Amino acid sequence: MERQSIRFSKNSFFLLFCLISLSAKVACDEFSIDLDHIKSLAPPPGLIINEQNFEQYKSLLDEEFVETFVRNGWVNIEVGETFSLRPHENFVTASMSNMGKASLGDEPGVLNGYLSGRPFSAKTLNEDDVRSGTRLIWNMRYGYAGDGGRIPEMYWQYRSMRKQELERELEFEAEGMRFMYRHVVEPMPAIKKNPYEIYNAITLTALSPTDVAGTKLLIFYNSDDLAEEQGWMYVPLLRRVRRVATTMRTDSFLGSDIMIEDFLGYTGRVKDMEWTFKGERHILLPVYRHDKIYHADRKARKFDYNFVDFHGHSGCFPNVTWQTRKVYILEGVPKRSDHPLSKRFFYIDAQTMFPIFGKLYDRGGVLWKFLLGGMAHPDYHIKENFGSGVPMLDSAAVIDIQNKHCTTLQMVTVANVPKMKRKDFEPSALNVGAR
Repeated sequence: MERQSIRFSKNSFFLLFCLISLSAKVACDEFSIDLDHIKSLAPPPGLIINEQNFEQYKSLLDEEFVETFVRNGWVNIEVGETFSLRPHENFVTASMSNMGKASLGDEPGVLNGYLSGRPFSAKTLNEDDVRSGTRLIWNMRYGYAGDGGRIPEMYWQYRSMRKQELERELEFEAEGMRFMYRHVVEPMPAIKKNPYEIYNAITLTALSPTDVAGTKLLIFYNSDDLAEEQGWMYVPLLRRVRRVATTMRTDSFLGSDIMIEDFLGYTGRVKDMEWTFKGERHILLPVYRHDKIYHADRKARKFDYNFVDFHGHSGCFPNVTWQTRKVYILEGVPKRSDHPLSKRFFYIDAQTMFPIFGKLYDRGGVLWKFLLGGMAHPDYHIKENFGSGVPMLDSAAVIDIQNKHCTTLQMVTVANVPKMKRKDFEPSALNVGAR
């Protein structure tokens, strides 16, 4: 029999090595986590961390969060089960196939050779490398959040921490769609008609109360980070669409504690900040199974789903369990001289690249706000999300410690919605059917 030569690509050899090494529990790719190691670091599930015992667990908590809230008894943290939040395998495969092809350009904001998946390997992150922070923000920007999703119900509560009372509640609906670098939902890998040359688009529509109902926001993520930021808002009172100026992105949105720039962690351009990688650590974060947490009485109208509840001082904290996660620490310093912040600080989950925990500092360098995103496992959520590989953002809080105020968010998210309409993400659609 004639002998046939067998040639392995670099990735094929790596995958074969992973399969052979599974019994030895070797991390096989950028998306595997060592659950045994993390569980050895984690407090036992069910433990309550409070003002009496927090000293034992300070190494697993953000120091300023502990000093501001836990030490004072403003919030208790319940430890939950540790699990993997592995993205969809199409995204994993794309990442492994294209690893090493993307590179940073000489000019800030330029990403060369990116095709799909995660742009940079974790092996390229080094505190001594001044460009590691920029690689990390690109990984965060292109993290897997699905190819298109809807939030049919979302509630924002404005809460006074001085009076410890709920001041106001707004209801929204939201949509988002990837135009490029799609991994699961057809058409792939991109929407054919993309006149604005964008990577991603999100809309947010206010439904109630009547003074804000009909307000609709459209934000584009440019595929070219050097291009001018694109965003529009329909204002019912004016009955017209206004372009969202750069300075408007850092204003309070509809009287909340949230800036447009805060959406999904950061909606600004990569080039507008100096990004610094500050290392990695293991830390407790609000990541949980939705079916194993305490639920609010509010039930979704069209899904078998009860919203996340809130607890702690003034009800400013998602009432969810926290688990130990490996994170990368990222700092962003604005280049704009009139920016209201001196820096942004993120704990980025190493497996999902989602900025689950953030802190904002005012111009004087004083801590101003905490940003918390509650992340649920898709396989224990509404049935439409099972197997999607999309981490479910179904609660959030922005806590302004200087003004003693917070904004909390409850939402039900549906990932990878098929047959979303491109025309719904155009400025001309903003005032169509306005309420």
